[in-house]
Amino acid sequence: MRVALADDAALFREGLLLLLTTAGYEVVGCVADGDALLELLAVEPVDVAIVDIRMPPGAEGGLTTAARVRARHPHTGLLLLSHYAETLYLMRFLEIGTERIGYRLKERIAGVQVLTDTLARIDAGEIVIEPVLARRLVDRPAGPSGPLATLSPRESDVLRLMAEGRSNNGIAAALYLSAKSVEKNIASIFTKLDLPADSAAHHRRVLAVLRYLDARAPGD
Repeated sequence: MRVALADDAALFREGLLLLLTTAGYEVVGCVADGDALLELLAVEPVDVAIVDIRMPPGAEGGLTTAARVRARHPHTGLLLLSHYAETLYLMRFLEIGTERIGYRLKERIAGVQVLTDTLARIDAGEIVIEPVLARRLVDRPAGPSGPLATLSPRESDVLRLMAEGRSNNGIAAALYLSAKSVEKNIASIFTKLDLPADSAAHHRRVLAVLRYLDARAPGD
């Protein structure tokens, strides 16, 4: 897998470069800002670009850069990194795209296993969301009414794992359920959230996750 790395913190950048190289990835370039990343990708195609959220240009230049990369190179995967699990970052992240994209904490991808799993899932077309952020959102009260309040505890668990970007098989493994049971729970979630039946399965999952996140956004 060919990857590019953009982060203005030299120590972290060099450490991640070493980790990626050791894990067998082909790192085509390491840069310190978004403009340099776009220049790099113009001549060096990659499978996944790893982008620090808080890097130049601007305080949250990584989000702007990611949007520009997605516009110019729609098939390039994106892994956005931050020291912070911020709901605002997540909502802006979801505006960039819901396929071949991930949002992880820097401290969590410091190990080879998590890093390789995250990059593989992004390269396979999945959306990957930091689990601690999904857990924080699910712990927020959803209110006594509304469609989310109608979900059973099991359905809430399934939806939380969907919000992390987990596949049906991943949800089944995490909850010790059969794949058929997971499918039944997801079908029930779609019905209770009144999602359009004519949408593609992936699109309905994204709609469910967006509704889930919106119901637990700050200020609700």
